[in-house]
Amino acid sequence: MITVLQAAVNMNRGGAETLLMNLYRHIDRSKLQFHFLTCREGCYDDEIRSLGGVIHRIPYIDKVGPRAYRAALKQFFAEYGYQYQVVHTHMDRMSGLVLYAARQAGVPVRIAHSHNTRSEGSLPAKLYKRYASLYIAFAATHRFACSEEAGKWLFPWKRREVQLLKNGIMSDVFAYRPLVRNEVRKELGIAEGTTVLGHVGRFNEQKNHEMLIDIFHNWLKRNDDSCLLMAGEGPLRQTIEEKARVMGLSDNVKFLGVRSDIDRLMQAFDVFVFPSHHEGLPVTLVEAQAAGLPCVVSDAITREVDLGMGLVSFHSNGNLQEYLEAIPSAAGRERRMDTQAALHMHGYDIRETAVWLQQYYGKQCEVNHETNNRLYAHL
Repeated sequence: MITVLQAAVNMNRGGAETLLMNLYRHIDRSKLQFHFLTCREGCYDDEIRSLGGVIHRIPYIDKVGPRAYRAALKQFFAEYGYQYQVVHTHMDRMSGLVLYAARQAGVPVRIAHSHNTRSEGSLPAKLYKRYASLYIAFAATHRFACSEEAGKWLFPWKRREVQLLKNGIMSDVFAYRPLVRNEVRKELGIAEGTTVLGHVGRFNEQKNHEMLIDIFHNWLKRNDDSCLLMAGEGPLRQTIEEKARVMGLSDNVKFLGVRSDIDRLMQAFDVFVFPSHHEGLPVTLVEAQAAGLPCVVSDAITREVDLGMGLVSFHSNGNLQEYLEAIPSAAGRERRMDTQAALHMHGYDIRETAVWLQQYYGKQCEVNHETNNRLYAHL
């Protein structure tokens, strides 16, 4: 049995966390088990425990400060590090501190995984994250990224040594189903002829909900039988709700909170609008394409996300008019139902990803074991 420690701030429904859970559901848990090192409670915690996982919790740096956070990491690995053959971190630049503590504790395989192309937070926070990232250079034994751009950002000095791990999904679960579309629209009180713009993402600066509201406000002036559905939570939700209210959009904008049925919800959308300032490779756009859903997205997002089905168009966040011109043709497009082959061809089938990752972990542990045997033979 190989036990892997997955490190994340929390296990909520973000892109990296969703990928982790998709992988966890599809690995052979009789041969490979995941434990999780987190700092806050998450909505996936109960499912993790039901799958046999263990969740460890330490206070995050924003609560206790840098010194106490690093002390907590050191204490954790001193107590539990012997259990893990692999530590796999999903905290972007902050992964450096986790991997350094794991290195000091003697964990042999230490993977840094990049899920983004830019840091979030205040200037002091960004500066500290840059400092933390310096530890990745000598503490990580392996480097993963969700896209080439994400790899270049976190590992500029090792970009040729980065292993791409696609954000795989259960493609058949998201496949377009007209009956489900009707059910969800009825549940949400949306008429059959209403045009639905949709978005799934955490309410933070990165996702650019401010612009999303501006896009919808201008769209509604021309198409009054429309609504905007937004799924997610986050620190800026109240601010965005207030903006929608002040702009007189309350009757046409629905804030749905965290949803466990994104596969159903996407059936009700006509267009997926995604004006993020930056992304690694958003799993929600992979899910949207699996649902045959036209996507009008920011040109700050890597072209790697386009799976070649004619569903994604890229637009400048500096030109709101580009979005308004793209939405009508996207909204009027007939939904695609033959998406699974494209996802499989581009490597976004989670079953294959899980098999590959399980084999990768096993190979690295085997290589480490053989290396140790050779060392001991010469003592």
